[in-house]
Amino acid sequence: MRLVYHPAGHDEDLRVAIVEVQAGRWRTAAELLSRTGTHWALRTSRTQILAVAAARSDVIGAWRSEEPGSYDAQLMSARVAVERALRAHRNQHPHTPQLETRARHEVWLAAHRAPHDPVPWVCLLALAQIDTRQLLPEHRLEHSEPMLPHGPWGLLDQVTRRDPYNREAYHRVLQFLLARDVQLAPSLAAVVDFGRWVVSQRPVGSPLLLVPAYVQVEQRRRSRADLLWRQQWARESSLDHTLAAFHGWFRKADAGERSVADLSLLAFTLWAGCQYVEAAEVFEAMGPYAAREPWASVRDGSSAPDPGEALLLRARGESLSYARSHKQRAGPHP
Repeated sequence: MRLVYHPAGHDEDLRVAIVEVQAGRWRTAAELLSRTGTHWALRTSRTQILAVAAARSDVIGAWRSEEPGSYDAQLMSARVAVERALRAHRNQHPHTPQLETRARHEVWLAAHRAPHDPVPWVCLLALAQIDTRQLLPEHRLEHSEPMLPHGPWGLLDQVTRRDPYNREAYHRVLQFLLARDVQLAPSLAAVVDFGRWVVSQRPVGSPLLLVPAYVQVEQRRRSRADLLWRQQWARESSLDHTLAAFHGWFRKADAGERSVADLSLLAFTLWAGCQYVEAAEVFEAMGPYAAREPWASVRDGSSAPDPGEALLLRARGESLSYARSHKQRAGPHP
């Protein structure tokens, strides 16, 4: 099977809008966001992915010029400004401070115009990772849970009031914790504690049940010395989180709202933990769509041209083959 790597995944409407945006046309995106309405989870993910596609052009600027009264256009302008600031930060561009200031201005305009919308607050959480030394007061608030470090908890609370368990919001906090200055964060302990705290909230039906797995992948990515890397996923604590995500999110969530990134991680953790029947079910749900991660970060020393993809295909083949043989051994149901 030829794998398809596309940010829209199974969201065909978003795929069409991305193509149009990349061609410099904004009307399809405008119609898409209008239909999305206040479905906050979908609105959050669609605006984020569209912003990535639009950040290298002025297509959103053209939209704002033609429809100056459109809130969706204003929100997308804020999203694009945030994406540009984050890219500049990653590339250590000297204009990062100016881009960050502009992005914050755009975000606050959107937040004041639509106080009910969680997306502007998600944008502020995204910008928090630029403040690696936690110089801004809103990025060093104390948490009620003593094991968690000071951070942008007030911003997360603002998102939660509008959209509990917003996926991107929690992942932005995770990115913030990983980005903190090494002198402030000498280890991944705070990130591990954050993952434990997230699942302790019991977000049933939410992909946030996968946050501990994302943390584990980050640990693997930062330390490749463990030759027995796969064994960690078979440990009872890891399996508990993995199976909780499978039964509490994958089996309960609307199939159209499961991101390929989350499906990819769940498929990996199930396969690595030798839960092949469950892994096969997730691979089948993914269909031809795939994500580079976590395979690129956990690859096992393969000499293949693309070791991450080689590992993905190996895991997929092993899981589907095992599931088929397991079904044959079980025989037909009476």
